[in-house]
Amino acid sequence: MIGRVPIGGGAPVAVQSMTKTPTREVGRTVAQVKRLEKAGCEIVRLAVPDEPSAEALKAIRKRVAIPVIADVHFDHRLALAALRAGVDGLRLNPGTIGSKEKVKEVARGALKQKVPIRIGVNSGSLEKDLLAKHGEATPEAMVESALRHIRLLEDLGFDLIKVSLKASDVPRTVEAYRLLAEEVDYPFHAGITEAGGLYSGTVKSAVGLGLLLAEGLADTIRVSLTAPPEEEVRAAYLILESLGLRSRGINIISCPTCGRAEVDMLKIVPEVENRLGSIRTPLKVALMGCMVNGPGEAREADIGIACGRGVGVLFKKGRPVRRIEEARIISEFIREVKKMARLKAGKKTGAR
Repeated sequence: MIGRVPIGGGAPVAVQSMTKTPTREVGRTVAQVKRLEKAGCEIVRLAVPDEPSAEALKAIRKRVAIPVIADVHFDHRLALAALRAGVDGLRLNPGTIGSKEKVKEVARGALKQKVPIRIGVNSGSLEKDLLAKHGEATPEAMVESALRHIRLLEDLGFDLIKVSLKASDVPRTVEAYRLLAEEVDYPFHAGITEAGGLYSGTVKSAVGLGLLLAEGLADTIRVSLTAPPEEEVRAAYLILESLGLRSRGINIISCPTCGRAEVDMLKIVPEVENRLGSIRTPLKVALMGCMVNGPGEAREADIGIACGRGVGVLFKKGRPVRRIEEARIISEFIREVKKMARLKAGKKTGAR
């Protein structure tokens, strides 16, 4: 458990992100965490590079609802300070945290408070002896690093462990997780580290996380992007939704358009996506530009529209409802989707 969020053991894959504000700036950091929570983030990680950041954790923890993980490098005393501040989890990098004795001191403190530790192995910061042994940051070297620190914690009777094995490329990352899965049964936190900007990083993360999730090798994920952290959360849910693992908000099915399209789908789809982005009720929505696949996709969606020459046929729960002129498609369709979302959300509330 990371706070109230279960990890592994058949629990839903949890979505994480990391704040991009200086942690010592409490107000800015709290505001960003609250935006992340609104976007659907379930666990947030905060960098703790210095004493002011460690001191800020207690105030931040009191003002946010989602579980907080402290990310600590180089100075084990910062991890101890984070524990005193009441964090819900720790992330330690074996290659940067220091000697075995320092790791043991942190583990004893975490064990006393029942705070889980993620052993976070990164290809860019492996221990020097492992780099010398393997020649470079190979998947085998990453796994050896993880196992070294898993055994160290186990020797202390500590088993509240998550593990991550991140590289900046997909093949090494996936192979490392596959190898470690043969050795241990701890929950895995997964991601492609330093994946890139919004577009390239999302593509790379989708490929890598898609493989890991499909093989059952990820229990919690972060999409690492050089972009606002809310975009990381949005991308994570889209990846999970594409595999049928989680559902949050609108899932839009839309045609790519071609010479058959007789309405301007390149205008309609982005506008609908933008205006429905705040809806959190899971709905499958279809926006189709012609009558070849349009009626079929619209029938399979909760709500959809199949367009012909200057008009669209509105479908609800598999049944055609009415025709809408092209000029009114966006406004009418958005109104109908919001109405359906309210009704569905109301039924869930009534059921509880």
